[in-house]
Amino acid sequence: MPDGPLTAAELRRYAELIVRGCIAFRRGDVLVQRVNIAHRELAVAVSEAAYRAGAAAVDVEYDDPLVYAARIRHASKAALGKRTSWQRERMRALGRENVALVQVMGENELDVVAGLPPERVAEESKRLAAGPEMARIRREGRLRGTICAWPTDDWAARVYPELEPTQAKRRLGRDILSFCRLGPKDPPGHKGWTEHLAALRRRATRLTKLDLKEVHVKDDGTDLRLKIGPYSMWRGGGERDHWGRQIAMNVPTEECFISPDAAATEGVFRCSRPRSFGGRVIENLSGEFRGGRLVRLKARRESDRDWLARYLAAIPNADRLGEIALVDASSRIGQTGLIYYNGLLDENAAAHMAFGSGFAKTRTVPIGRKRYGVNRSKTHIDVMIGTDALNADGVTQSGRRVPLVSDGTWHF
Repeated sequence: MPDGPLTAAELRRYAELIVRGCIAFRRGDVLVQRVNIAHRELAVAVSEAAYRAGAAAVDVEYDDPLVYAARIRHASKAALGKRTSWQRERMRALGRENVALVQVMGENELDVVAGLPPERVAEESKRLAAGPEMARIRREGRLRGTICAWPTDDWAARVYPELEPTQAKRRLGRDILSFCRLGPKDPPGHKGWTEHLAALRRRATRLTKLDLKEVHVKDDGTDLRLKIGPYSMWRGGGERDHWGRQIAMNVPTEECFISPDAAATEGVFRCSRPRSFGGRVIENLSGEFRGGRLVRLKARRESDRDWLARYLAAIPNADRLGEIALVDASSRIGQTGLIYYNGLLDENAAAHMAFGSGFAKTRTVPIGRKRYGVNRSKTHIDVMIGTDALNADGVTQSGRRVPLVSDGTWHF
């Protein structure tokens, strides 16, 4: 497409990375895509890449912000988040070895969703969140999927307001390629991406071997102590799924992360970047945790603070942490100095934490009725707390203090 954000060659390379470098697609597999109607160009390219790889079928689910807004505003409470029988069957199918999922981020028609009531948005989120069967599929590593990004007119205009629309999308498209190690200075093919993931996995392994009982994060306005429970492991750079395929759940990615003990976070935080959520941009977010629970929340605009507080209050355990992730100043996303108003990109620009659900895959024992400190919730909202001045120390089981990140730079 002449006005698209990428050239034909760039688009093909990006789609091939998603299919071959992130979800380990094989001949005979089935691909499910969940995309916004503004992501059609990428959906077509990913479909072509999947069929070239021998796909048995590609199923694309298009979402429309206007339809979503209509549902939130006008559906009965009983209808919010309700799944049809065929939607439930499709969810169950995602746990099969030969089925893979690609989800695309990149907001469109932002103003449509910005004014929606937070309680009804939360109700929709709760019911659309993974039920017991999907939760088990995730715990067992049987969900083979990835989340990627695609420039839309609205999103590109927010990041590059000084550029005309086509140029803004192209600039954002080039940024995304660079973050995925597909830029003009990166190695050919997907070698740069593969090497980057391997480096993150090595770092996560070293963090796990430290056997930490606490992580202490300090930055401008942030002083948090997070308990790390037993049987914990750090993750980063993708993972092997239940069948041994090497996958990357996010593209791009820069983080090493873990789920802290949800009942034991103490201290204060100040967000270093705005958070785009629900069509609104929440700035200068700060707060305090006591006994693992969020007890104070502030934002630059009181209306944004109230919206987020009402949303969190409507979902059980959304006021506890499910993740702490360390990202240092070498992140290509952070080095741009830009705010991308997109959770996938901004969370990989800086150290962050997440309200809500934690990750069973950060424990070396099965998570079930016994949670081993992993938070259970039906939302997951990342907020960025790191800057180039970030300091993060670990405390080992013997009480030894180990520097992890100093002045924004990894120690290993």
